[in-house]
Amino acid sequence: MSARAGAAPPTPVTTRGETVPTVPPAEKAADAVDVTALLERGRTLATPVLRAAVDRLAAPMDTVAAYHFGWIDAEGNPAAGDGGKAVRPALAVMSAEAAGAAPEVGVPGAVAVELVHNFSLLHDDLMDGDEQRRHRDTVWKVHGPAQAILVGDALFALANEVLLELGTVEAGRATRRLTAASRALIDGQAQDISYEHRERVTVDECLEMEGNKTGALLACACSIGAVLGGADDRTADALERYGYHLGLAFQAVDDLLGIWGDPDSTGKQTWSDLRQRKKSLPVVAALAAGGPASEKLAEILAADAKAADVENFSEEEFASRAALIEEAGGRAWTSDEARRQHAVAVRALDEVEMPTRVREEFVALADFVVVRTR
Repeated sequence: MSARAGAAPPTPVTTRGETVPTVPPAEKAADAVDVTALLERGRTLATPVLRAAVDRLAAPMDTVAAYHFGWIDAEGNPAAGDGGKAVRPALAVMSAEAAGAAPEVGVPGAVAVELVHNFSLLHDDLMDGDEQRRHRDTVWKVHGPAQAILVGDALFALANEVLLELGTVEAGRATRRLTAASRALIDGQAQDISYEHRERVTVDECLEMEGNKTGALLACACSIGAVLGGADDRTADALERYGYHLGLAFQAVDDLLGIWGDPDSTGKQTWSDLRQRKKSLPVVAALAAGGPASEKLAEILAADAKAADVENFSEEEFASRAALIEEAGGRAWTSDEARRQHAVAVRALDEVEMPTRVREEFVALADFVVVRTR
């Protein structure tokens, strides 16, 4: 999409057959919902099963995986590292309750989704050259690229084992959804890499990529517990729609943090997405907006594409690019898009009969996604 002088930032697009609204969500979850407790419950239920799965790996993959999850440090000593936000395990457990099952029913799904998610992180860190994750050196930096690849592959295989060894019809249905989501996630990563080498990417292309890379697995997390609990496809599909649009909101916020996030909170370098030449939503929206700032940004990024050492640019050079993105409207548009996708996600919950408490928890977790700082 070429920049057009004087044009406004892109209008909301149609995704998954539904037009995204243009107003921020008016609904808020009940104040009584403790999102931190929801996340901690998902982590507490899933972690013992996750550890048991990782323990099956042959040495040294078991140790490398334990380092990645933050259970040990680089020397092999026990550690209480940051294991991530645990949004996906929380959603899987909540989806079991949405289907009327006990939260524990969703635990194998929570573990399987978490294994696939971390498979993608191990490979993404290597492909993107990221040296830091969760305030620590990444696996490829500590243990080498070969181990990052092998352990990622092993986690992917374990995810399917954890589900299929249940031996139930529901486990087979859940595995089909997980494998479909995994394929979409890989498609999204391939799109992301290819976009780095293109001068222009449209907003629709960017949203499709982010829907694959982030939305698909979150969608699976939101349905997999319900499927294991015996929910029909109509219920599971509605929960997937919630998760898909929640994933787009989640990624929009990630894109903002990838440029303007505080490194002390994100655990990544300043301007991390700009260093990697990522065509994230703020960049794409700014380039599509038109106007002087958009045109100047396009010229600078075109020159950057020919430079071999963009990661070694000064902080001032990255700051100037971030300022142009903001001036062109990319930051504001992406923030609004996160809120629009949030609203679509919450509306999908209306299609599912579930306890009021569980619905409020889904809404509260969606609220958390669009206001987080890490």
